[in-house]
Amino acid sequence: MGYNDSEDRDNIMTKIRVLLAEDHAIMREGIREFIGRETDMEVVGEAGDGEEAVKLTAQLKPDVIVMDIRMPKLNGIEATKQIKAQFPSTAVLILTAYDSDQYIFALLEAGAAGYLLKGIRPHELIDAIRAVYAGESVLHPVIASRVIRRVVTPATADTKAVGPLSDREMEILKFAAKGISNKDIAEQLFLSPRTVQVHLGNIFNKLGVASRTEAVLYGLKRGWLTLEDLP
Repeated sequence: MGYNDSEDRDNIMTKIRVLLAEDHAIMREGIREFIGRETDMEVVGEAGDGEEAVKLTAQLKPDVIVMDIRMPKLNGIEATKQIKAQFPSTAVLILTAYDSDQYIFALLEAGAAGYLLKGIRPHELIDAIRAVYAGESVLHPVIASRVIRRVVTPATADTKAVGPLSDREMEILKFAAKGISNKDIAEQLFLSPRTVQVHLGNIFNKLGVASRTEAVLYGLKRGWLTLEDLP
């Protein structure tokens, strides 16, 4: 009886809906295969170019898009801009071989929630999909170090005055800057994970951003956060 109840709950569990945007069919097949082994996610569509990724996002309403940068017709940067403009709640996770600053900052500014380099292990991509679905940001260590170096240096010249965030929101932003998950933030502040999500949503709205990564970059540029606040 208990086994059947558990099985029924698994069957009605909401799965993370993933769209793959990658012009190499072999790469798409590989990603689809190991996502298919996970009980909490499913691939709902595949796009071979950026234009198709935008169209399928409108049709399928995925939760997460795993996006490459260099694709025919429309590159990943422009596709991400269009998708985030039309569907801000859809998380875009970049998976690419390119790590130039030009691509990194253009995509983060476009609203990408994560940026990973090809060559990562399958379980790292799976964990990243879950993280961006939960509203968290994911940066490959190489990418994170470049972002920090690029953003922190001019921060001291900007204002350190109190911004639009409340004390609680600023506290949560500092935890987010350290890469701490919503669940762990909730435990440390004696809040519910849902309350943390609401606070993060308010932070995003006040700062005019769409992800943790953008919020942290915003705080760094204005001197609200320092290197000591980062992992």
